[in-house]
Amino acid sequence: MLSWSVAMGYGAMGGLVVEAITTWNRLSAWREARHAALKKKRQRRPRISEFIDPAADGAVAVTRAALGCAAAALLHTQISGFYAAVAVGAAAPALLGSVGRAAGRQGQNAEGTE
Repeated sequence: MLSWSVAMGYGAMGGLVVEAITTWNRLSAWREARHAALKKKRQRRPRISEFIDPAADGAVAVTRAALGCAAAALLHTQISGFYAAVAVGAAAPALLGSVGRAAGRQGQNAEGTE
């Protein structure tokens, strides 16, 4: 079992790994678009700003890290190693989203039975 602080750190790293992969995919798409423009001998090649928005992408990266932290903190007693903590961090939006939906359904069921 990891301590909650260590689990949170690895969880944040898991969230950032996902964002790094997303950024890599966008950079790859930019590269391909530039190669296609060169092949067609176009004057204008796509700019990187058409594929990456630093403000929005930075905000998402910080949010993913925070969600990874939160998920790993909540589940730290269930996490047995750093690979698991990174995986929890990477899956945090889905994990926490499903918890939120389940809590919402329970609230609706409780309201419906009164």
